[in-house]
Parts: sequence; C-alpha cells; structure tokens
Amino acid sequence: MSKRSNDVGWIDYTQKYGDREIRTVNPDIQSGSTVLFNNFEDMQLALEGNYPGVDYGTHGLSTQKAFEEAICKLENGHRTYAFPSGINAITSTLMAFTQSGDEVLVCDNVYGPTSRFCHKILSKYDVKTTHIPSDIGSKISSYITKKTRLIFLESPGSNTFEMQDIVEVVKAAKKAGIMTIIDSTWATPLYLKPLDLGADIAIQSVTKYICGHADMLMGCATVNKQYADEFADYFKTVENYTNPQDCYVALRGLRTLKVRLEAHENSANEVARWLDEQDIVDCVIHPGLESHPQHGLWKRDFSGSSGLFSFTFKEAYSADQIALFINSLEMFALGFSWGGYKSLLTARPYKRDGQWVHDGKHVIRLSIGLEDTTDLIEDLKQGFSHLS
Repeated sequence: MSKRSNDVGWIDYTQKYGDREIRTVNPDIQSGSTVLFNNFEDMQLALEGNYPGVDYGTHGLSTQKAFEEAICKLENGHRTYAFPSGINAITSTLMAFTQSGDEVLVCDNVYGPTSRFCHKILSKYDVKTTHIPSDIGSKISSYITKKTRLIFLESPGSNTFEMQDIVEVVKAAKKAGIMTIIDSTWATPLYLKPLDLGADIAIQSVTKYICGHADMLMGCATVNKQYADEFADYFKTVENYTNPQDCYVALRGLRTLKVRLEAHENSANEVARWLDEQDIVDCVIHPGLESHPQHGLWKRDFSGSSGLFSFTFKEAYSADQIALFINSLEMFALGFSWGGYKSLLTARPYKRDGQWVHDGKHVIRLSIGLEDTTDLIEDLKQGFSHLS
C-alpha cells in the first residue's frame, strides 16, 4: 500500500430489516439516546461498567464508531475518539491527562485557542503551561522538569509554519517518562503518521481537510495502547459524543481525502513557487519548499504537504495598505479555518522574533482551495498592484 493511501479497508455495513439483509457501502446514520439490551444480564454488566458494547447514546453509536475505526486505521493507533470540534478534541485530551500540580510544555506556534485554554482554564486547576521554541528538537530536555506531564506539539504550526523535530522530542519524552501529543491537522493522517514516530496521541481537526467542504465542525484524537485505558475512562466519564450526521459527513469526506489533498498540495506548490519569484515578496513560509529552514525535517517525516502556507512582504506595509491589497481580491475569501474547497486568506502581524517572522510584519496566510491556479495567481497579481 502506498504511504499516501487513504484506504481504510472494505467495511460491509449489513443491516437486517425483518427477514431481509441490506448491504451498503456506507453505514446508516444511527441516532438516539436509549440503547436496548438483549437481556437482563447485559444490563447488569452495563451498570457495573463492564458491558463490552455501547450502553447509551452518549458513548457513540454505529456511525461514530465507523468513523473512529477508519481514522484509527489510518493513524495506526489503538483507539480513536470523535469530538464535536477540533478544539474540543484538544481540550478534552489535555483535561484527560493532567491534574493539579502538573506542568505542560506547549510549542510557541501552537493554535491560538489551544494556548488560551492552557492559560485560562488549565491554570485554574493549578496546571502550569510553559512555552517551548517552535523549532524545538533535542533541546527539549532542558525544559523538562519533575512536574512535566506532557508535551504538546504542532508541526508545522498553522500560521507561521515552524516545525519541531518530532523524533528528537519523542526520544527525550520517553526517556523522561512523559507523553507527547501532536496536533497533526496540517498534514492529515495521509501525510504524517505521528504515532509511527513515537508520539502517544495524534489530534485532527476533522473540520479542515477530512471534511473538506467547510460545512461542519468536528475533531478526533487517536491514542496508542499505552494510554488507551486512561483516555477511555475519561471519555466515558464525561459522556462526550459527536453528532451522527457529522460523523457520516466526515466518513464520506475521508473517502475522497486522498484525491482532494493531492489537488490542494499541487495547487499550493504552484502558487507558492510563483510567489517565491515575486519581487514584492520577502519569503514564502512553506515547509515543502527547499527555502524553508526546516525543509529537511519535512522531507524526513512527511510524505506530502497540504494547501496551507504563508508569506510576508519585503516592505512593512501598514494595516491600511494591507487592507487595500486584501480587499481587492476576488478569488480569496476572508474567513477563519482552512482545508475546504474555497480558497481563504487571513492576515495578522506577528512580533515573535525568528528567521521568518520578525519586525511585526503582517503574515499573509493562504489556504489554497480547489479553484484553477491560474485564476488564483492572477488575483494575487492584481492585488499586488495596489501596493505598487
């Protein structure tokens, strides 16, 4: 099987209606609260917490289970759990594995809401958050203390695209007996296998590429065998579940992920290389380009790149000048999120010093959709004319 394949195997969804069997490619959308037991003995097992199946709707019905099984196979994990959104998958995972007095190490280029949750919510429970450099590798050992419970990575970060050396971080974490979690939404399970690199949990914002059509919110977390029981206890205790219709849509998106992601990748590479040749552009921040300072890490660990990257201008344009450029665009819509068929743009200044992002320049982030790249490039070209 190809490294980039999204083949999750053939699942025969057979349903019985009276004396007839109906076999379908996709599962039924099963919803409901009450799950009926076959006998009193099974109900007693459920009351004791020993029932092997689903005993209530909040524990996930068949549509959710089908999606979780498919993702788990792609991630090479032990168990996957679906959540109502990507940030819910992140916050639930952090809550499941921390307690008062712990410290968590979080990479500096992490998704903004992840950092806010750590500082605003985890801190209320006496969990300390320490940020680590966005390009951390073997030096992670100098940040680990006796109170460190976990390391949270996002490689590459979804705004400024610095990468962590996952292999070196995992090596140091295992030596210290702490867990590693990675938000791997940018690459999807097709282009990066965090658990194969030794990470303990891989998180996906299903909202993005797996869904692919910007019409639902969902997240998932895949855990290895070592931490599976602990995560299962948390999941069952909080009775978190995901809308069955969303699970169905996500599973459908998963079936076409490979062809869509390859289209996003090819188009993004074309637009990025064009931008790299423009005099007005300072740098294109794309791990798949040879000019990225951590391109070697990308080449070692990833089997592809997605459609999300950023660039900066040579000149430190004012907010009003940036507005002239952005408001003139016709192909790029303004909106948060990414990974859908529609090309999107966001822009904000970053003050964090580094090789790529400095002096408070605006970082222009592009999510390249499925439009014709000729049209996208022409749109950017006319937009640049407003900055001449």
